[in-house]
Amino acid sequence: MINTEIFKLKQTDADYSDKIAKAAEVIKSGGLVVFPTETVYGLGADATNPEAARKIFAAKGRPSDNPLIIHISSPEEAEGYAYTGDVYYQLAETFMPGPLTVIMDSKDTVPLATRGGLETVAVRCPENKIAHDLILAAGKPVAAPSANLSGTPSATSAQHVIDDMMGRVDVIIDGGDSEFGIESTIVKIDADATVTLLRPGKITVDELSSVCGSVKIADAVTNKLREGERALSPGMKYRHYAPTAPLVLLDGEVDAAISYIKKQGKQRAAIIAYEDEVEIISRALGNSDCYAFGKRNDEIAQARILFALLRKIDKKNYDIIYAPLPSLRGVGLALYNRMIRAAAHNVVKL
Repeated sequence: MINTEIFKLKQTDADYSDKIAKAAEVIKSGGLVVFPTETVYGLGADATNPEAARKIFAAKGRPSDNPLIIHISSPEEAEGYAYTGDVYYQLAETFMPGPLTVIMDSKDTVPLATRGGLETVAVRCPENKIAHDLILAAGKPVAAPSANLSGTPSATSAQHVIDDMMGRVDVIIDGGDSEFGIESTIVKIDADATVTLLRPGKITVDELSSVCGSVKIADAVTNKLREGERALSPGMKYRHYAPTAPLVLLDGEVDAAISYIKKQGKQRAAIIAYEDEVEIISRALGNSDCYAFGKRNDEIAQARILFALLRKIDKKNYDIIYAPLPSLRGVGLALYNRMIRAAAHNVVKL
């Protein structure tokens, strides 16, 4: 058990720089620091230190073949850790700093333990000020998966981190709630400059295509990994981001969803629904355990609350959770990707 320190931090605090420096020293010495980003909270360690990387896997209970993203303070720093090229810099100029991770062939400066045994490395330059200043003060890339226990919904607030990581890490930086709430978009650049989407996020396929032309979408974005297929990026495992109770995604209109849930008999069910359908569902089912998920077409708002909502519901020990299946358009693809994994691909076509 580690004696975890909590730093509640705002940029206007008089001791802001002192706390950043103290957290950076923990990183330099091989320790673990949880820090906010614009997407979700990250569990950070020195990306160049294999023992520090192993501490991340141990703290999360994460399989060691699941690669870590290394976070840098400027796009140009990627030169020290990856074989970049024109496509990388085209993407970086448009989307960095920001919620984009780029996978490229790795240099030997990144240990295999950080890369999950792969020949590639995932690089991201976050725009969150606390994250940026921490990486800059550490003077080295910071490996950081989401700061949650492996498989559970990602942490988008300091309280989520405290629930999962207290006693497992050296420092937790409380920087407030995450701005977006879903992990970064991940793309892979191949030797022939082909760009493949491995994990959708706030930066959409259309936005990527406007910069680098055609973008392939990996089959694992919407489907299960094939038998024996290696995860090339975080978030590609079969069940991920998941609450304890089984999650079932309902693909159909609200009337059909109500009819389906009625037929399931007596069970203590939580129902996630779009704002304008909460009252209709609650009245029809006599179920007050119906949770608003933002407006139907507001995927940005849905993304911001998804993981927090799953965590909130999880604390009430329901038998089952029902939710609508998101669309595949825009940011909806990111929601779809997270929710089918949280549901272990349990989708009911109505």
